[in-house]
Amino acid sequence: MVEGGGAGGVAGEARGGLHRGAPPARPAAPLCRSLGFVVGHAGFLQSLLMLVVAYVIILLTILSICAICTNGAIQGGGAYFMISRTLGPEFGGSIGLMFYLANVCACGVYILGLVEAVLDVFGAEGTDPPGTRVLPQGYFYSFLYGSVVLLLCLLVCLVGARIYARAAFLIFLVVNLVLVAIFVSFVAVGPRQVTIARDGGGVHGKGDTPHSLVVSPPPPPRHAIYCRDYRPPTNVMTLRHVFAVMFQTPGLLGPIPVLAAIAGELRNASSSIPKGTIIAVVYTFIIYFLLFLMTSFTCERTLLKEDYGFFRSINLWPPLVLVGVYAASLSASMSSLIGASRILHALAKDDLFGIVLAPAKIISKGGNPWVAVLYTWALVQLVLFAGKLNTIAGIVTSLLPVCNPLSSPLPSPSPTFQLFSWHTCLLGIASCLLMMFLISPAGASGSLVLMLALLGFIHLRAPASSWGYISQALIFHQVRKYLLLLDVRKEHVKFWRPQMLLMVANPRSEAQLIRFVNDLKKGGLFVLGHVEIGELDTMPSDPIQAHYNFWLSLVDKLNVKAFVDLTLSPSVRQGTQHLLRITGLGGMKPNTLVLGFYDSFVPDDYFLCDPAFSQARENDHFGVDLPALQAHFPPVRGASAPKALPPTEYVAIVSDAVKMHKNVCLARYFPLLDKERLFSSKAEGCFVDVWPLNLLRPDTPAYVDVCSLFLLQLACILTMVSSWRAACLRLFLCVESGDRGWVAKEEKLKELLSKLRIKAAIRAVTWDHVVALHGQRLAAGEPFLNSAACQVTDEYLAAVNALVLQQGGQVAVRFLYLPRPPADTSMYERYLEQLEILTRDLGPTLLVHGLTPVTCTEL
Repeated sequence: MVEGGGAGGVAGEARGGLHRGAPPARPAAPLCRSLGFVVGHAGFLQSLLMLVVAYVIILLTILSICAICTNGAIQGGGAYFMISRTLGPEFGGSIGLMFYLANVCACGVYILGLVEAVLDVFGAEGTDPPGTRVLPQGYFYSFLYGSVVLLLCLLVCLVGARIYARAAFLIFLVVNLVLVAIFVSFVAVGPRQVTIARDGGGVHGKGDTPHSLVVSPPPPPRHAIYCRDYRPPTNVMTLRHVFAVMFQTPGLLGPIPVLAAIAGELRNASSSIPKGTIIAVVYTFIIYFLLFLMTSFTCERTLLKEDYGFFRSINLWPPLVLVGVYAASLSASMSSLIGASRILHALAKDDLFGIVLAPAKIISKGGNPWVAVLYTWALVQLVLFAGKLNTIAGIVTSLLPVCNPLSSPLPSPSPTFQLFSWHTCLLGIASCLLMMFLISPAGASGSLVLMLALLGFIHLRAPASSWGYISQALIFHQVRKYLLLLDVRKEHVKFWRPQMLLMVANPRSEAQLIRFVNDLKKGGLFVLGHVEIGELDTMPSDPIQAHYNFWLSLVDKLNVKAFVDLTLSPSVRQGTQHLLRITGLGGMKPNTLVLGFYDSFVPDDYFLCDPAFSQARENDHFGVDLPALQAHFPPVRGASAPKALPPTEYVAIVSDAVKMHKNVCLARYFPLLDKERLFSSKAEGCFVDVWPLNLLRPDTPAYVDVCSLFLLQLACILTMVSSWRAACLRLFLCVESGDRGWVAKEEKLKELLSKLRIKAAIRAVTWDHVVALHGQRLAAGEPFLNSAACQVTDEYLAAVNALVLQQGGQVAVRFLYLPRPPADTSMYERYLEQLEILTRDLGPTLLVHGLTPVTCTEL
């Protein structure tokens, strides 16, 4: 790490001497090249103040990174690996890709800058000195020279990190030798005459440059720096521009990208990175401070403002500065190339961008990601086609600063590095964001938009990961806080939402119902409940814990937003009672129980029909592969197989839920629901039908009781879901031909729907022949039973069933009124028989019994 930071000082001169003729306001200008610009425009004191502010910002970022890298083992990918494992794949992938692109463009900048520096001395178009200018110049020649340098960097990176480390150490020694020569030259070289080339007219001026301690002219006031730069002549330099030029120096921002190059190659990264990075920051700060001091006290302001390559002019042996420039530029190029390849390899291993980066996973026997190196070399080769430093530097300016504040995340609470706190993290993020917009508001905004787009893309397609990133801890903290605020005593009907507990015996046969309830709950709570039969006393350990991963993987494959709650109980009834009582927390508890219908219908095995369950894929991150998922859930029950649950226990579960003041929904024929066919472009319009009358007790005239409003509300919620909006809601009003009050009933229903803002078509249905069957039994003098459900005959129920079936159109789902179970437990089987006759062959049908008010007309 010392090499990276130490070389950064003279690398600044190298990279700084490369942008000849670039507008000084370009933030990509390196510090030693821009050193003359900064000191010349701001003076020593203000330059020193800006240097201190810049290093404080960088140090805040470095402290967070040091804390992260001491919180666990660091692998290849450097800053990307640390950020992704701390903030998750979304932030890590988006920042990592931007780091990668920034390194690719920076490599192109350094190579083109090196070519420009070489052509400044050896290019054929120059005239002084004529003997050394032998290299032809032009766009294609510059591209050719850059390609040769890039090929040299490629060969070094293909050999591996060891040869790169040795070359970097050699360059580190050379650069430090040049630094020593520069500092000696400030004292040893006497006053000399320097020729300054002015842009536009080819005029040469001569200025005496004393190298004794001669103080430069005093700087202007802090907020009144308005010196005009010589290119372009219309630019006016302010303090903001000067600070932006200095802050965007690779020598300042360098330690963070350098982590990408070396973190995975170090034997003890957790120890080496904090020490090396802090030493590098301190070392470079001392170098820059001395350069600022010596430059401001020995050089005239005119020279500093007009000649950004003045170090060569005032050196004891000018060629030595060129050696440092070339060596540092070559080192920076190799560092960017190898660092970018390591980031790409880490991105490919994490499979965040799919098949596009899949080949970059390949490594050599020695562990060198040579395919990622070739990928990066090809991209840098494309960057070299631009041929203009300012164009590429502008891209680096837009990409790199946005990565810096996001390199200051809150680390996990157990790092060995303790020189940080959440205050330093927050201050680092705020400072870097401020600098981003200070340097380039448009570039910072564009980079943030790009990062958000990448974040959304990765969030939608990236597989689940088990990295243990900090967002899970933050989510837990926020959810706990808001659950405490969600006080059940403050519940109001205006904010009611369906919170469903769906009891699932076997998801192989109930997958369509799971997806339907996921639509029906809309923005509410959805819990999949399952009861395992057994006694914990007779078992060595709890068998439920091992089952959760399979159920959660099922939820992932079905792509539903649901929680899973499993329990062990001697019976299904007791297990359901347990889940109804304890599932959820605070105000987030199920208010509606959903059960599949108790009948002899034998559905198909959904796992054999859906490609998500029938096509073999790779294991997920939680160790559940497709064969294991298939094997965990038992086969679908055959037609002749006995049922595990007796009918009386099934009705008892419904009765228990009603006693516990839970709404109940019984779902029948939902394995037949085919949304793709119903809502295909060629299909006719379909309907969601609502029958709000208690059909098992037709002598009840009320259409607007709590239960009918509840099922109407559920139907309305279903049609509000985006995938169900093509369905039309129909509300059926059963009338007798002799009843003259049905028109008033219809108007009353229309008024109610208008107040509730429910769009539904009301259809009046004459059912004299159906009511007659019910009335004949009462007229015959048959005994009146206490249970309302037992007052109707099978003939009446069959007639009601036929009436419902006779309604035209393609019906997707029917919502029917579910009466309370009888109080007499001996009537449970008869109650279930009547429900079976009522709903026979109706297709997907939801029988609903609602107990809680769900509608409100108040604002």
